[in-house]
Amino acid sequence: MGAILKTEKIVMKFEGLTAINNLNLEVQEHQIFGLIGPNGAGKTTAFNVITGFLVPTEGKVYFRGEDITGLKPNHITKRGIARTFQNIKLFPEMSVIENVMTGFHIHRKFSFFEAMFRLPRFFKDESKMYHQGMELLELVGLTEFAHEQAGNLPYGHQRKLEIARALATDPVMLLLDEPAAGMNPQESSELMDLIRKLRDERNLTILLIEHDMKVVMGICERIKVLDHGEEIAEGTPEEIRNNPRVIEAYLGEARKVA
Repeated sequence: MGAILKTEKIVMKFEGLTAINNLNLEVQEHQIFGLIGPNGAGKTTAFNVITGFLVPTEGKVYFRGEDITGLKPNHITKRGIARTFQNIKLFPEMSVIENVMTGFHIHRKFSFFEAMFRLPRFFKDESKMYHQGMELLELVGLTEFAHEQAGNLPYGHQRKLEIARALATDPVMLLLDEPAAGMNPQESSELMDLIRKLRDERNLTILLIEHDMKVVMGICERIKVLDHGEEIAEGTPEEIRNNPRVIEAYLGEARKVA
């Protein structure tokens, strides 16, 4: 097992403001890795650099040994990286199953011409995507909501729908940006079980940003901590829980991270 994702000395500046400074990240294949830190620490910026939504000011991003720095998001997705967003980006007027099916389109086989004129391969692929989409909804526990409008789902269910849509792109690595946001304790517990299942049964590597420390400490095997764009610690959950710099960054006083 080796590193599936590496960043080397990533710097991201916005009009002179440094959001990330020399980020070196190394995620091993099939690992559940947490990226944590206070608000404004640079976590989502790091995700945006990795997934092509931002081109870093300096540094490189490598995925499976290939330099993917600066590639467009759809090209990175085709290479096997999928993500969810801190601010949910669903199609609220579309049904739940239709939202999932949009994820399959990045690997679609039918042409625009075949879709326009409703030719046989279009219907064959649409049928296949529908059934695979229903399987993903069953995986995340949303089958009963398949034909409801996505915008009508409770917030926690919308988070799960985003995961299902990301899985539809057939990733080998999944980046989750605050997946437990808006979830109650039971939903968070179910989310932890789902993330473990995705890693174990679908052989995914998972990198997540999360503020819920019970989730982070409960599922992550390794954690990196950022503060104001700088790395301040990396280690196992136990090492992070007892790290004085992490405690200070989060709480400003000598208390352990939950």
